[in-house]
Amino acid sequence: MAARRNFQSSAKQPPPVPGIGLAPQDAVQMRIKAPGGPAERLSQSRSMVLQESDLPKKPISRHRRNQSQHNVSVPGGGGGGGGGGVAVYEPLVDLKGEHMNVAKISESGKKQRKNWSSMWSVLSSDQMLLYKERQQETSLKTGSKPDVVRLRGASVEWTTEKSSRKNVFQIRTNAGSEYLIQADGYATASRWFNAVGKAADSSTKLTLRRSSSTEYLPRTGSLPGYGSASPSTKQRNPVHRRSINMFGGSRLKHSASDSTDKTGVKDRLKKFISRRPSMKTLKEKGLIKDRVFGCPLLALCEREGVTVPSFVHVCLEAVDKRGLEADGIYRVSGNLATVQKLRFIVDQEEDLDLDQPQWEDVHVVTGALKLFFRELPEPLVPFRFFGPFVEAVKIKESRLKVQAMKTLIQDLPQPNQDTMKVLFTHLLRVLSCSRRNLMSTQGLGIVFGPTLMWPELDAGNMAVNMVYQTQIVEFILIESQEIFSLDRK
Repeated sequence: MAARRNFQSSAKQPPPVPGIGLAPQDAVQMRIKAPGGPAERLSQSRSMVLQESDLPKKPISRHRRNQSQHNVSVPGGGGGGGGGGVAVYEPLVDLKGEHMNVAKISESGKKQRKNWSSMWSVLSSDQMLLYKERQQETSLKTGSKPDVVRLRGASVEWTTEKSSRKNVFQIRTNAGSEYLIQADGYATASRWFNAVGKAADSSTKLTLRRSSSTEYLPRTGSLPGYGSASPSTKQRNPVHRRSINMFGGSRLKHSASDSTDKTGVKDRLKKFISRRPSMKTLKEKGLIKDRVFGCPLLALCEREGVTVPSFVHVCLEAVDKRGLEADGIYRVSGNLATVQKLRFIVDQEEDLDLDQPQWEDVHVVTGALKLFFRELPEPLVPFRFFGPFVEAVKIKESRLKVQAMKTLIQDLPQPNQDTMKVLFTHLLRVLSCSRRNLMSTQGLGIVFGPTLMWPELDAGNMAVNMVYQTQIVEFILIESQEIFSLDRK
């Protein structure tokens, strides 16, 4: 009987095979027939059965949309193509809830008044939840729904223009809503800024990847031999590659020709500006008409050849005719859409007849008149006269105050002086019916003070200026007969 030779202890152990990582002590014995005789020899060989833990790491795809760039992990799948990897989105941040100061300044593109409030803020993978109270996060009540800030497609940026507070950043959502987020400490604000920015980036990229292709990562079965496949020999799905080219090709092409397009646009704009006709030519052809609203008072009066604009005369006559006894005349606002319609007709130099049924609401007429004075580039009381009028109204002695006011009004440009005289004469007629329209000198002063005069530069004393504006108009109303030398009736 042939002797058996055991080479397990005496034979020299071969080095590990690259790519497999199997240690020599893990080898198993295999019986093989010796080719030269009946004796059996024991030989050392590598096991052909690999444990799951011995598998090499799967090669990472270097595609521009792979998981390394988008924080997508692939759980271990079965071999043989049966268990393909599934893209799993993992949140980039683990930020606990915290009280942040929040102001919503726009919703769906519509601006809102900025009101700061402390909100319990919770950040998830693609949205930010804002609760009025911390307890509402776990509450199931119907009335405790949070304000949801969708981060998919949102932009996040620091801002110093939208608020005077420090440490403020802005979130602008895809739907056009805007939020200001602020914290007292810079570290807290910076931590939330980075976390929200990463969440918005990640959710946006995940959406793009889902919309561009149905296959995110290659299946396990597409990598034969696991570590043996090189990037040059990898099998690629032509349909998948074509879908990627369709998604990204236009963007790359656009980026390459972007500078050329900009240069062409600049050249066309330069040619258009050099060829465009002058304002005088456009006015002569009737393409541009002189406006009434927003036109300087002196230019408007020169164009019409009068010292009081005709629109002011028309409005005052309409109010004298059917509005002196209207309740809250000049205090009550008219329908804004109708007021703007009236303004459009006046600016288009169309024939204006305030006796038509569409202008039957006298508050629309008074609203248009107030709008005319408010939109003057320089108010009825010019900027340079604002300070002297304020000093005059501070005079204690009544007779000197009247004389100072009269002198200032006589120093006004002629169109301003005559328009003011016509307007205040009309307001005296309104006051004569105060028992029916319930308007007093103080009420008219509050309405017309900020309408007829305002400072050129508002130094932050808006409340103080409003007090002086009201007092000046109220005093001129009381002393109109003396100041404007009106006949006493």
